[in-house]
Amino acid sequence: MTLEVLPSTGFPEVGAGDDLAALVVRHLPTLQDGDAVVVTSKVVSKAAGLVVRGPREDLLDAETDRVVAARGPLRIVRTHHGLVLAAAGVDASNVGTGESVPLPPDPDGDARAIRRALLDLTGARVAVVVSDTAGRAWRDGQTDIAIGVAGLRPLVSYDGRTDPHGNELHVTAPAVADEVASAADLVAGKLDGIPVVLVRGLPREVLTTDDGDGARRLVRPEDTDLFGLGALDAVRAAVRRDDPLGRGFPAPAADALETVLREASAGSTAAARVDGDTVHVRPASAEPDALVAAGVLAERLRVLAAAHRLALRVVVLT
Repeated sequence: MTLEVLPSTGFPEVGAGDDLAALVVRHLPTLQDGDAVVVTSKVVSKAAGLVVRGPREDLLDAETDRVVAARGPLRIVRTHHGLVLAAAGVDASNVGTGESVPLPPDPDGDARAIRRALLDLTGARVAVVVSDTAGRAWRDGQTDIAIGVAGLRPLVSYDGRTDPHGNELHVTAPAVADEVASAADLVAGKLDGIPVVLVRGLPREVLTTDDGDGARRLVRPEDTDLFGLGALDAVRAAVRRDDPLGRGFPAPAADALETVLREASAGSTAAARVDGDTVHVRPASAEPDALVAAGVLAERLRVLAAAHRLALRVVVLT
């Protein structure tokens, strides 16, 4: 398989109301069935008239679903799309001085609309990817990812298939749409004014005749996210216990209660006994030190229960 990744040439500055599909046709090679057109989210937002004057911090609250981690002025947040990004993806680069631009509110919808318009203009059935730049947990640097997709399978699962050595695969699922977005970024760059890229030669198995599932398929559900909060932020959330939904924590495991009891009770002289959804904590004696130990155990139980998303009532018996 050979892939071609071709940048658009002479693409103009995009403004509110511009016809993106018409600009794509004008500044890309002739489109063919099976091509993938990668469009940066920034020009989608510009065409939609979303650019605002003012610092990006002014947009951050409106674009934030919840804060994942915060250190000083830096905020990593979950957006209303479900994406986890620094500053909610609000950007102040490649726009006028003093301006900022948020992500489009419905990038999958934008990808579908551009795809339909390109079909009307050219007769070619292409895939469309709306891309944005994102960091990666545990890795320095950024890469482009797909935040909107139409006509392309966002990921391909190899679950149940067998590799050449006879091993059955279980968790292998290449994020094809992200890979296409990253490939496009190799020729688009960040300073070259190339907001649209053509990727040609994708295997037929990753293309769809309809619009497909969209990039939302790539968003991990919160209940399965083992890293839904930053380390310090997770501790704070468990101590405060101020979010009854427990957002940012994974769903409780089957052995969560046993784990909480074991970890909280380690080294404690007090005893904990479960009665339904209540844990009774009994001090070893009436001595002051024993009463303090019981109080410590009770608070450890409450914090760990919050961290495991367990609805647990803790009562100290005196």
